[in-house]
Amino acid sequence: MTLKPLGDRVVLKQLEAEETTKSGIVLPGNSKEKPQQAEIIAVGPGTVVDGKEVKMEVSVGQKVIYSKYAGTEVKLDEEEYIIVKQSDILAVVE
Repeated sequence: MTLKPLGDRVVLKQLEAEETTKSGIVLPGNSKEKPQQAEIIAVGPGTVVDGKEVKMEVSVGQKVIYSKYAGTEVKLDEEEYIIVKQSDILAVVE
């Protein structure tokens, strides 16, 4: 099965959280914060808002940073994904 987002939505796969801090301290599982960095898996076709076309500015394979509380978490074939609106994506990591 595959996810095909509608409108201006984007399917993201979260990148793995680091398990140690920069100083070398290992973090236990419950104290790790979910990363806000993800890879784009699928992009919707765009949408029209108030008669104006909203173009998609991101593409599959890009790594992005998204809003902390944005999106809907979805589990499909034992994989976890997040579906967000394009406006919830804050930056592209190059």
